[in-house]
Amino acid sequence: MRQIVLDTETTGLEVRQGHRLIEIACVEMVERRLTGRHYQTYLNPERAIDEGARAVTGIEDEFLLDKPRFHEVVDEFLAFIGDAELIIHNAAFDVGFLNAELARAGAHYGSIADRCNVLDTLLMARERYPGQRNSLDALCKRLGVDNSARDLHGGLIDAQLLADVYLAMTSGQVVLDLGFEGGTETTGVRAVIAPLVLARRPRVLRASEEEVNAHLKRLDALDKSAGGQSVWRKQEMEA
Repeated sequence: MRQIVLDTETTGLEVRQGHRLIEIACVEMVERRLTGRHYQTYLNPERAIDEGARAVTGIEDEFLLDKPRFHEVVDEFLAFIGDAELIIHNAAFDVGFLNAELARAGAHYGSIADRCNVLDTLLMARERYPGQRNSLDALCKRLGVDNSARDLHGGLIDAQLLADVYLAMTSGQVVLDLGFEGGTETTGVRAVIAPLVLARRPRVLRASEEEVNAHLKRLDALDKSAGGQSVWRKQEMEA
């Protein structure tokens, strides 16, 4: 199974206000192993970066002036992600910006959903850790992922950290992808199997001769008080 862990940086928070991508970063995993292959590019957004985004990323407008525009790299980006499963933290945000850029590049590019399944690690974390902070930094701390090199938000380092967080959150699980042909469509069925835990067989303690005799005397006393065989005597004889 091929998965791509993806992160983006943007000029601001609202795609509907015309904010644009300024960085795309991806790292590749195959069968839950990082391959070392990655894709990363800065982008000229053709607009100014908001002050808040500049403070978070450390990226200045001047730095992006000579960088490619999205339509100039769209084909190589799509070739890298292919039809892999995308792993994204707060996926609605990144996918919204990617879809807006794809629409600007041309209607024939379609949307991310046309190409890839998307797994949102934020939704996964909220299910596993309800009522807790589930930012990338919070998850790194909770799961023991070293994020000491993350002074600023950066696409590539965030994608690498997210890969470690995802693997830590899903450790001990086996993911099976089964494709079934049905007419002209293929439906993917995902099954998550919990790790098998083998427990030690419990030790059997047998009663001593003294304990057996004490038990029989107790049954005799119960028979006498019942005026015949007690319920416990009958159960013992049937056993």
